[in-house]
Amino acid sequence: MPVHDSLQRFIFEHAPIRGEIVHLDATWQAVLERRQYPPRVRDVLGELMAAAALLTSTLKFDGRLIMQVQGSGPVNLLVVECTSDRTMRAIAQWSGEVPDAPLSELVGDGRLAVTIDPQKGRERYQAIVSLEGLTVAEAFENYFARSEQLATRLWLASDPNQAAGMLLQRLPGDPQLDDDAWNRAVHLGSTITREELLALPVPEIIHRLYHEEDIRLFSRVPVSFRCSCSRDRVESVLRMLGHGEIHSILAEQGAVRVDCEFCGSRYEFDRIDAEQLFAALHSTPATPTRH
Repeated sequence: MPVHDSLQRFIFEHAPIRGEIVHLDATWQAVLERRQYPPRVRDVLGELMAAAALLTSTLKFDGRLIMQVQGSGPVNLLVVECTSDRTMRAIAQWSGEVPDAPLSELVGDGRLAVTIDPQKGRERYQAIVSLEGLTVAEAFENYFARSEQLATRLWLASDPNQAAGMLLQRLPGDPQLDDDAWNRAVHLGSTITREELLALPVPEIIHRLYHEEDIRLFSRVPVSFRCSCSRDRVESVLRMLGHGEIHSILAEQGAVRVDCEFCGSRYEFDRIDAEQLFAALHSTPATPTRH
């Protein structure tokens, strides 16, 4: 059985190639417990979660990485958030019957947005590309080619119990000397089956694919589900709506109720709570008294 909810990095000792393998089970189950998804939506969302974990592992930042797929098809929204601490949450929206079809048909005319939201006031970064490819893996290979300009290959798999993925990425080096190594690594990686990716632990996958290569495998990093919603964040959103809008909701419904779509938490505000939301904005500092 694979080591659960973990990410492991590996490198080729004699070629500028790095790799990552991720397995998600309790993290993936925590997402599925909160909403019932049609099978095809479920599988695509699981693959997107694995891709997000792999992408986060290639970046050096403190904050959140948000991956969003939007389109005009039956599946109109997929969102995965992964933090630099390897905590994740995810959600999908769809309408009507969802066919067992390629990603491009499920999403229709779509786009993929990758946003890096760093902590400590650093500048936010966002890359948006058209969604191209029959699978989530192909869509992200296209993203890397356009936005990161790094040769990257992904293999992704998902079922009702777990999600998994493997990434290979070619690092800068001598093009002529490294072409053969890269092509060989990709060819061997392409022999992995969906069942093996889901079921085998990382050392077995590495041995199965690259037993003739000199590979360094690093320690695993744990991954877990955690929602970033909080009452403070909801209060900030309500303040942006404005005093008049909040009082209109109170007059109509008696309370302001906000449900987090990711984890199902409910935040409720009565009239007293609402007044406190805006009290600080309208209060003026006391004038110092002279003696």
